[in-house]
Amino acid sequence: MRAFTYERADSPQAAAQAVASHPEAKFIAGGTNLLDLMKLEVERPAHLVDVTRLDLKKVERTGDGGLRIGALVTNTAMASHPIVKRHYAVLSRAVMAGASGQLRNKATTGGNLLQRSRCPYFYDTSKPCNKRKPGTGCSAIGGFSRNLAILGISDACIAQHPSDMAVAMRLLDAKVETIMPDGGTRAIPIADFHREWGNTPNVENALRHGEFITAVTLPKPLGGTHVYRKVRDRASYAFATVSVAAVIGDGVQRFAFGGIASKPWRVEAAEKLSGADAIAKAVLAGARPTAQNRFKIPLTRRTLAATIEQAQA
Repeated sequence: MRAFTYERADSPQAAAQAVASHPEAKFIAGGTNLLDLMKLEVERPAHLVDVTRLDLKKVERTGDGGLRIGALVTNTAMASHPIVKRHYAVLSRAVMAGASGQLRNKATTGGNLLQRSRCPYFYDTSKPCNKRKPGTGCSAIGGFSRNLAILGISDACIAQHPSDMAVAMRLLDAKVETIMPDGGTRAIPIADFHREWGNTPNVENALRHGEFITAVTLPKPLGGTHVYRKVRDRASYAFATVSVAAVIGDGVQRFAFGGIASKPWRVEAAEKLSGADAIAKAVLAGARPTAQNRFKIPLTRRTLAATIEQAQA
C-alpha cells in the first residue's frame, strides 16, 4: 500500500472542502471497498478524509411521510431498522442479501452507493482496463465475462454494477442528498446517480470531485408485497448473477434488476405490461451479451417469473 496523508473532518462541508482541495483525495468511512482497492494499488489516493465521526447516522421520517437515511448508517443498522423492515422491506432484504455480517456492520449507506465494479480485470493491475486507466482498453471484451453486464455497456467497458442496496433504492425512487465544498446542496434522483459506461467508464456516478453524500431519502411507502430475489454462484458472500427487486400489489407493479447492467436497471415502461415474458423482453431490449454471459437473458426471465410468483403468493 502506498503512503498517504490523513485527516478527520468535523463537518460535512469541511469534509467536502478537504477533498476538493486535493486532486488525489478520497473520503473514507467503513472502507470495506476502498481499502481493498488501495492494497491492490487499483486506488492510489494521496490523502484520506475520515468522515466516520460526522453526525450522519440517523434514520428519521421526513415531513412528506418518507424516510431519510444518513450516509453513515451502517448496512446492518439500516436493514434492521423497524421502519425500513415494515415499510421498505425490499430494501432490508436487498441489504441482507449482500456481503457478510461483518462487512454489513462496517459498510455505510453512502459507501455502498459508491462501491466500484467487481470485474476481475478492474482488480488486476497487470491487465488493460479503461475503468482503471482510461484509454488502455477493456480486457473483459474477449476475455472472461461470465458475470459481467449485458445492458448499459459499451465498447469501452462491460463491467456490472455490484450493489444489492442500490437496486432496491432504484426501485423505491430514492434521492441522494449531497453537500458541496461551498455549502451548496443537491438532491440527485437515484435514476440519474449511476451512469452507463459510454466512452468514460472511469466516471461511474454524477458526483463532482469533493461533493459529499450526506443522506439518502425515500418517498412515502408504496405498500404492496416486497420481494428481493438474488441468484448467485453460492449461497452467501457472492455478488448477484441476476437479482430482481419487486413491489407488487395495492395498485403498484415495479421491478429493478441487478447483476445484469452497468447500473441498477429499471425500465418503467415495462412495468405497465403483464406477464414475466413481456416484461423481461422490454427490460432486456438492447442487451449485448457475450458468448459467456448470454445465459443471463433466460436467467433474468426465469428469475423475474419466480419473483412475480413469490409476490403473488
